[in-house]
Amino acid sequence: MRDLWTSARIGDMTLKNRLVMAPMTRSRALNNGVPGPFAPEYYAQRATMGLIISEGTQPSPEGQGYTNTPGIYTREQVDGWKKVTQAVHDQGGKIFIQLMHVGRIAHPDNLPNHEQAVAPSAIAPGEQIFTKQGMQDIPVPHELTKSEIDKTIDDYRQAAAAAIAAGADGVEIHGANGYLIHQFLGENSNQRTDEYGGSVENRIRFAIEVTKAVIQEIGSERTGFRISPLNLLGGVNEGEQTAELYHELVSQLNAFDLAYLHMMHVGHEDILKQVRADWHGPLMVNRANRPLEKLTIDLDNRIADLVSVGNYALANPDLVKRLKEGLPLNQPNPETIYVNNGAVGYTDYPTVE
Repeated sequence: MRDLWTSARIGDMTLKNRLVMAPMTRSRALNNGVPGPFAPEYYAQRATMGLIISEGTQPSPEGQGYTNTPGIYTREQVDGWKKVTQAVHDQGGKIFIQLMHVGRIAHPDNLPNHEQAVAPSAIAPGEQIFTKQGMQDIPVPHELTKSEIDKTIDDYRQAAAAAIAAGADGVEIHGANGYLIHQFLGENSNQRTDEYGGSVENRIRFAIEVTKAVIQEIGSERTGFRISPLNLLGGVNEGEQTAELYHELVSQLNAFDLAYLHMMHVGHEDILKQVRADWHGPLMVNRANRPLEKLTIDLDNRIADLVSVGNYALANPDLVKRLKEGLPLNQPNPETIYVNNGAVGYTDYPTVE
């Protein structure tokens, strides 16, 4: 793991190591979307990592899908995030806020306005979602009109500005895991017949326009982008043109000189190699559920420049120390990942002296 502890450059900042805390929904925000009272401590505990990417944060009321997730579109939310970013910076860390609009992965019971969820097309994902009334089927979403697409793009722009105002070092645009941007990329989730659907060029248009809006607002050096090719979460399938679609998407993103590209890798090595060839900037790779001995496989093979981890970071506030010294790791408790019991399963994982 020697290379893991070398510094890395993203955008206009230098990271002290190449280990990144991946974005993880924890469902501990207040009902108004303000980060919860334990959030500053939670993130600050993990500030020894090279970079922290926050939990998915909705850029608008329509962007919320799950219960008690944070937003970044009101003054109260910005003030709440200021406490988080300050706590991380006080410990010498760096933090990007992930902008996550879930699109159709929502239920009216979870939305602040209790309205129908939105998506590129009026197609339900065929899945269920947790609500305060228990598990419910995800209903058919409302198909975004062109004017609503324009407004949604502007929501990302304003959310990016709000994140910087809240003290974040940058933002990560969530274009993965079955959420709104990924839904536009999907062949089965995007059945539009206008300039946002059909061809590869059209299906990537929304992702590119969101990215342009964000970098116009805060700069490319403060902007990252996340993808997850052939990840079927949320029922999204890019179809037979997957390789072509990601070649075109990554090539166009590459021209923006973003801070980094973050790829959730689900086992398609040919796609990973293609992404590496198309992307000339820092590439961050997350291999879900990889064993510890394979933590740096992509770094060692010069495929990735940065390694992001989820559960390892969740359960080990002092993960950097444990890895450097070969100490045993805490195991995450799956029963407390999304349950808001204050510090329990959140800030109470033990550290080593």
